[in-house]
Amino acid sequence: MTKQQRLVLLISILASFVAFLDGSVVNVGLPAISGELGGGLATQQWVVDAYLITLGALMLIAGSFSDLFGRKKVLSIGVIAFTIASLLCAIAPTVEFLIISRGLQGVAGALLVPSSLALIISAFSGSGEGKAIGTWTAWTGIAFIIGPLLGGVLVDAGSWRYIFAINIIPAAITLWLMKSLAPEKRASERAKVDVIGAILGVIGLGGPVYALIEQAHYGWESPIIYLPLFIGIIAAIMFLIHEKRTPNPMLPLGLFRVGNFTAGNLATIAIYGGLSVSGFLITVFLQQVGHFSATASGLALIPVTFIMFFLSSRFGALSAKFGPRLFMTLGPIVGAIGFLYMLRVGASINYWTDILPGVIIFGIGLSMTVAPLTSAVLGSIDTRHAGIGSAVNNAISRIAGLVAIAALGIVIGSSIDLEGFHRGLIATAIMLLVGGIVSAIGIRNTTRQAVPDAS
Repeated sequence: MTKQQRLVLLISILASFVAFLDGSVVNVGLPAISGELGGGLATQQWVVDAYLITLGALMLIAGSFSDLFGRKKVLSIGVIAFTIASLLCAIAPTVEFLIISRGLQGVAGALLVPSSLALIISAFSGSGEGKAIGTWTAWTGIAFIIGPLLGGVLVDAGSWRYIFAINIIPAAITLWLMKSLAPEKRASERAKVDVIGAILGVIGLGGPVYALIEQAHYGWESPIIYLPLFIGIIAAIMFLIHEKRTPNPMLPLGLFRVGNFTAGNLATIAIYGGLSVSGFLITVFLQQVGHFSATASGLALIPVTFIMFFLSSRFGALSAKFGPRLFMTLGPIVGAIGFLYMLRVGASINYWTDILPGVIIFGIGLSMTVAPLTSAVLGSIDTRHAGIGSAVNNAISRIAGLVAIAALGIVIGSSIDLEGFHRGLIATAIMLLVGGIVSAIGIRNTTRQAVPDAS
C-alpha cells in the first residue's frame, strides 16, 4: 500500500465513520433531548427519521454527483456540510430546529458514503482493493455498533449535545488530510446533470422510505402514508423509464446487466434485511425480557465489532485472490447458524452460554460476507460508475433494513417475548440463508466489466 493509498483509505474511513455513527448514536440521547427541548414520542422519532429519510432519498443522486464531478470534490462538500449540520444540531434551541438540522445531516451524509467508497475503488485494484474494502467495511460496521455505547457515554458525561458536537473532530481531521490528496482525473465525460432523473429519483426513494418509517405511527390506511408511498412508486417507475431513454442517465441501467452487480444487490436485500432485524431483535429482547440495562444490551453485540476489526480486511483480501462467490455463500450460512444457536435461549437467559457463542459465530459469518459482497458489487463494474454503484448498493441495504423491521411485527407479534424472539431468530436465519443461496447461484468470480448500454 502506497502512502497515497493509505491516505485515501484513512480519509474514506473517517468520512464514512461519522455518517454511519450518526445513524445509531442519537437513539440513547432521545430521552435527554425530550427532557430539555420537550416533545413526545413522535417528536423523538422524527429526530431519528429526519436523518434516515434524507439520507436514503438522496443516496442515488449523491452517487451520481460523485461520478460526474469527482469523488474528492463531492466528499469535501459533504464533510463541510456535515460539520455545519452537526453544529446546528448541537446548538439547537428548539426540537423543530433540531429535526430540520438532522434532515440536513442526512443530506450531507448521502454525499459522504458513496464518494468515500468510490474513492477507494479508484485508488486500489486487485487484492489491495479487496483488503481496503474490508478495512473500510470493518470500521463502518464498528461505527454503527458502537454508536449507542458512545452516545450513552457522552450523554452521561454532560449533555446530549455532545453526540453532535463530537463530529467536528473527525470532520476537521478529514478536511486537513484531504489537502494532501493527489488531484484526481475527471471521473466522467458527461457534462450535464440529469435533473429530471434526480428529481424523480429523490421522490421515488423518499416517498417509500418515508412510508416505511412512519407506517408504524399512522398505519397503512392513513393518507399520510399511502399517498407518499403511491407517489413514490409512480415516480420510481417514471425514473426507470426516463433513465432508459435519456442520453445522459443518472443511473445507467446497463449496470444491472452485469451479473455480479445484480446478484450482489439481490443478496444485499436478504442479508441486510437479516442484519437489521437481528440487531433490533437482540437488544430489545435482552432489555424487555432479560431485564438487561441499555448499556449491557448494547455491549451484547460488541464481540461482533472486534471480530470484524480483525477479520474483515483479511476476508476482503482472500475474496480478491480467490473470488467473492465462496465467501458470499458460506458467510451468510455461518451467520444463520449463529442465530439458530440462540434458539437455546429459555425463560432464564444466560448471556455467556446462550447468546455469546451465537454472537461470535454470527460475527465470523458477517466478516466473511460484507467485504466480499461490496467487492463483488463494485468490482464487477467500471470504476467510472463506482459512485453510483456504491449509492445503489447502500440505498438497497438501507431500504431492505427498513422493510424487514417494518415487517417484523408480522413474524413476532405485538411484543418481543420468548416465543416471538425465537420466531425472529428463525426469520433472520432464513433471510441470511436466502442471501447465501442467491450468492451461490448468481455470483461469478469474474473481473471488472464495462457497463453495457441500457437500450
